[in-house]
Amino acid sequence: MSLIKQNRVEDSVTEGEQSSNVEGERRGVVYTDCRENEEGYNCCGWFLIIISFFFMLITFPISVWLCIKIVKEYERAVIFRLGRIKSGRAKGPGLFFVLPCTDSFVKVDLRTISFDIPPQEVLTKDSVTVSVDGVVYFKISNAISSVAKITNAHSATRLLAQTMLRNVLGTKNLSEILSDREEIAHHMQTTLDEATDEWGIRVERVEIKDVKLPVQMQRAMAAEAEATREAKAKVIAAEGEMNASRALKEASLVITESPAALQLRYLQTLTTIATEKNSTIIFPLPIDLLQGLMHGGK
Repeated sequence: MSLIKQNRVEDSVTEGEQSSNVEGERRGVVYTDCRENEEGYNCCGWFLIIISFFFMLITFPISVWLCIKIVKEYERAVIFRLGRIKSGRAKGPGLFFVLPCTDSFVKVDLRTISFDIPPQEVLTKDSVTVSVDGVVYFKISNAISSVAKITNAHSATRLLAQTMLRNVLGTKNLSEILSDREEIAHHMQTTLDEATDEWGIRVERVEIKDVKLPVQMQRAMAAEAEATREAKAKVIAAEGEMNASRALKEASLVITESPAALQLRYLQTLTTIATEKNSTIIFPLPIDLLQGLMHGGK
């Protein structure tokens, strides 16, 4: 019975090792005969690290200046020891310690960076060619991801912003591009931030700077706007003439009801003419006399 139990235990151990090896292969971890510790260094790696410490102790007064590094408040240092990221996080700000033989580090700037999107020739949804440029503000939020997951995070963000500007504006009409700049910029910021989140980059702001139209399109739009303004002016003038005719009709009805009103109007007209500097001579003629002549002629 004890032999059977021992065989079962050995079988379970071998099965566990095989399952762990399979799981390690799926995750991209290669298991060797010399097992790695929790930091990922094997026996050869620890041997090199011990030798590096040994040489550092021998040359201690001089090696201190090579081992101590400083990063500023807005910087972080990603340390690589034998090709692996040390301690899984970035160092800084302030002092940190490296081994001169086995360690190397990359400084990462965490400040906000801005860059201009070059003018892009875009064909809109209604088949109009426009030239659009913009500006993007972004910063690195995860120093390790920006170093380990992409070759050049800044250049990749620039290229992605140019491509995304073309893709977004290609689905918009010309009127939407000219009137909905804030909505387009917000949509670009959200999409660009989601795309660069894996690289440890956070996009803070995107703005559309200028939209340039072809000269012929500018002339056509100017002619259309001028024609629209002229049409509105003619409509307003026609409405004014109609209102004036109605007012004259009402005034004529009032004058016909009172003969003295026509005389007063005649005198007011004479007063208006007399105030002007001219050589016109006016001989006032009473209206009653004219009425008498008119009745006599009949």
